Amino acid sequence: MKVRVYPCHRLEGRLTAQPSKNYTTRYLLAAALSEGESIVRRPARSDDTAALISCLCALGAEIKETGDGFIIRGFGCHPKNPGTLNPGNAGTVLRLLLGTASLLPEVRFITDYPDSLGRRPNQDLLDALSYLGVRSKSEEGRLPITLQGGRLHGGEVFVSGEKSSQYLSSILFLAPLIGEAVEIHVTGGLKSGAAVLTTLDVMREAGISVEASPDMVHFKVRGGQEYRPGTYVVNGDWPGSAAILAAAAVCPESNAIVEGLSEDRQGERAIVQVLSNMGADILFENGQVQVRGGRPIRGIEFDGDRATDAVLAMVGAACFARGRSRFYNVENLRIKECDRISESLKELSRLGVTGFEKRDEIIIDGNPDGYEGGCDVNGHSDHRVIMLLTIWGLRTQKGITIYGAEHIGKSYPDFFKHLEMLGAHFDFLE
Repeated sequence: MKVRVYPCHRLEGRLTAQPSKNYTTRYLLAAALSEGESIVRRPARSDDTAALISCLCALGAEIKETGDGFIIRGFGCHPKNPGTLNPGNAGTVLRLLLGTASLLPEVRFITDYPDSLGRRPNQDLLDALSYLGVRSKSEEGRLPITLQGGRLHGGEVFVSGEKSSQYLSSILFLAPLIGEAVEIHVTGGLKSGAAVLTTLDVMREAGISVEASPDMVHFKVRGGQEYRPGTYVVNGDWPGSAAILAAAAVCPESNAIVEGLSEDRQGERAIVQVLSNMGADILFENGQVQVRGGRPIRGIEFDGDRATDAVLAMVGAACFARGRSRFYNVENLRIKECDRISESLKELSRLGVTGFEKRDEIIIDGNPDGYEGGCDVNGHSDHRVIMLLTIWGLRTQKGITIYGAEHIGKSYPDFFKHLEMLGAHFDFLE
């Protein structure tokens, strides 16, 4: 699908933030790992959610849709063996289920997206699972992957946190079901640590006790625990909302409000402070964020590891800032649906943006006067890149056309609809 993005001077009105993808994924998994009936209310509806539900049902969970969510009857520590699992293009789903599926004697993971999820690394997680008695077969940790588990044991586990926190979350979700105590050591530092805090929040709600060191590199999970069925309500999604807020900040006559956001563990809520530090007129109180456009914004330096999934939204705003912006500690953006550093800068360069990349940095020299636009760009099958290009296109003189825009459905199917509710205009073309 192609989306024609028209210039927009004003985003005005209010909308409710979409539900959090990360909390939805973790609540669904916790519910499936319990024995009994759970309810997940206000879940995110996305391609990732659909992929996870498909896999959980294949593993033996019973999931029924209700008016405001899902009713889940879990399989506990006794999943059914489907033989093969296909997580689509969902990296989080793959990594979390590599842990869960280790309870089975043998299972194979495949994907229909060999050039996206099929290229993403998993060897660090497979190495960590080997400490628990899991054997694996793959080409350097990439799909397809065959796991041989079923006879797990506790003990010490060493897991690298250099590339992704999802490896640690996968081990954490699995550990209580082994029956023996597990002690986890994170090596090489921890990327996207805020996502691990989300994991711990969900596990705690499901009745699981985890001892975590203050620096998040040492964890103890005692054996003999069980996930408790319960009712979960999903928080609003900060990563998707970050793109809406950044767009409102750069459109000069905006007055937009996003409701349903809380001060939870999502690192991407840093978007409020970042836009404020850039000079935007932004206020967060009582669960809602209000942004007024029209103020000139300036460049900023930001540690992107604090808010991985909001970095490209921040880059979108930085394109229109006075001076240079530098987003550092973002190397893990290279192993997402695409290389979000190189591919984003390639498209922005074609559009007239002056930007540079280093191994773990994105540097943007902004232009407060804006850009002409009128170009076709490639979304690179990546929902965050599509959001970045949309923010940019709204502030141009002639708009842009984004190819492959259907991939927005991976995390935020209503992204364009929500912007239309605020006054943006798009054409959707096959």
